[in-house]
Amino acid sequence: MATKIINKTVTEFSLRITRCFFVPSKTIQTNATLFQERLETSITNVEEQLPTTIRPPLPIIHSRKLAFPPKFKAPRQVWVSNMDTVEEEKLGLIDLHPEVFAERPRVDIIHENVRWQQLYRHVSYANTKMRYEVRGGGKKPRQQKGSGRSRHGSIRSPIWRGGGIVHGPRSPTPYFYMLGFNTRLNGLRSTLSAKLAQDDLHIVDSLDIPTDDPSYLEKLVEERGWGPAVLFVDDNDIMPLNITAASDSYGHYNLMPVYGLNVYSMLKHHTLVLTLAAVERLEERLLFHLNRNDAASAGQKYRLDSV
Repeated sequence: MATKIINKTVTEFSLRITRCFFVPSKTIQTNATLFQERLETSITNVEEQLPTTIRPPLPIIHSRKLAFPPKFKAPRQVWVSNMDTVEEEKLGLIDLHPEVFAERPRVDIIHENVRWQQLYRHVSYANTKMRYEVRGGGKKPRQQKGSGRSRHGSIRSPIWRGGGIVHGPRSPTPYFYMLGFNTRLNGLRSTLSAKLAQDDLHIVDSLDIPTDDPSYLEKLVEERGWGPAVLFVDDNDIMPLNITAASDSYGHYNLMPVYGLNVYSMLKHHTLVLTLAAVERLEERLLFHLNRNDAASAGQKYRLDSV
């Protein structure tokens, strides 16, 4: 009797243990699906809380259709980088027109442009007095005849010491003159080509940076080796707020719209940074003037003021 009771107790205990460890397969699949759904929901919530960087879509990745395609020159390819991180990221390649960015640099034309830009805003204020402006000299110094000396009517004559100056400088004297249109056009092409050949021209997708802290811009320039002086060029004169505030405390980081780009400013800065929109606008205007058919008649009214 005791043996039967012990066997029954052991059997019931074994069944209880088996029920604890045994789980139907349908229940396992249901629990796994529920766990997967909860995990995906939590991951989605975390991703929504993290700050996301939204980069504008790039219109140019590998190649583009160039206006006035060159017949004997291959397009130049340049990397497009970002500015939303300090570390440089290669976002793609862009084809640059060889008639704008791959011309043979003419040092003489570049010098003419630089000299013109230095002189057209220069005004000389050096001034000398003529005989009628010098104080005194109203009385005849001596009689006309009888003294045996030379005849003079005023001690302020230019041949007298302390007298007036005949051909001295007169103020204000402007040195403005208008440089020829083709010389200015070829000066831009030569300078852009020289910058690209020296690896001092860089293309970015936009000038948007994540913060207005000046140290961010300084670290970005130092990390990429852009040189102590950088000129940022965009297609619009209303620049992004962050880069405007970040570059305000630095005199060697300057912003410029594409319509103000000039030879002197490009040579003054070590590195030239162009946005994609600025490249499009720059090529559009330069190629238009290089290939227009009415250039002679359009420049006729400016011919008298040119040299």
